Amino acid sequence: MSQETADEAARAAGSGRSVRALDEVDRRILDELVRDGRTSVRTLAERIHISRTNAYARVERLVRDGVITGFRAQVAPEAAGLGTSAYMALTIEQNTWREVSAELARVRYVEHVALLSGEHDVLALVRAPDNAALRDVVLDRVQRIAGVLSTRSWLVFEEFGGTQSPWQ
Repeated sequence: MSQETADEAARAAGSGRSVRALDEVDRRILDELVRDGRTSVRTLAERIHISRTNAYARVERLVRDGVITGFRAQVAPEAAGLGTSAYMALTIEQNTWREVSAELARVRYVEHVALLSGEHDVLALVRAPDNAALRDVVLDRVQRIAGVLSTRSWLVFEEFGGTQSPWQ
């Protein structure tokens, strides 16, 4: 790899290091951990047919390289009291995405925010206890953020995950 190519890869990674390609074992580790982040290193090694030392070293490297960014519990929103979910698309003033993003990050019940290209500028996933709370998020919080020109919301009736892992 030329120094120029290595420098570009390092900038892409944002860490000052070159981005390392994932091999088959790395992808199998990710697949197992995405399914169950509480899997022990011993169980992980047994399932993938590698040594515990190798499994531990690989998981540590994946964390150090920023491939694995954390381990967390998956929460069922309805069971946790958040029975109303909606996607909310925002159209914002040009060049206000930093300020709008910072404000959205502080709005209670906003779970995920993505900046987009296309008809809308921002897509947010909102999980609220009920329709009244959702209305408050949209009308009282989000539409009052400086730079937000308009919003459009879609209620979520049902959710499900895909059946194929991208790591297989």
